[in-house]
Amino acid sequence: MSLTVILAVGLDSWKITAQSSVLRPAGYIVVSAHSIRDAIDHFKGGDFDLVLLDQSISVEDKERLTCMIRASGSQTPVVSAAHFSGDSHSFAEATLKNDSVAMLTGMGELLAIRSGMSVV
Repeated sequence: MSLTVILAVGLDSWKITAQSSVLRPAGYIVVSAHSIRDAIDHFKGGDFDLVLLDQSISVEDKERLTCMIRASGSQTPVVSAAHFSGDSHSFAEATLKNDSVAMLTGMGELLAIRSGMSVV
């Protein structure tokens, strides 16, 4: 089983800590970034399997950060957390409702598809 490293980006450190406490027991390694600048620095220096953008970041900043990630040549999937399940952020590979079950399920499915595994 390979390790999956997630860059979790959010302006609210409490929310990022809460997300990390759900993701770590599910087998993910989580690197937290509490600002856009911090996220850029981590991304440049790391090798991430997924970037998770918390709902505490404005949609405009999420899109700007995703554009910077794509401009670097990276194909790392970006997941945007949303307030409602019907929200859709076209710049992200997935927009998921910000609850632990939806996030774990959606991220797991996205990573499985990216790695070529079948989703059951």
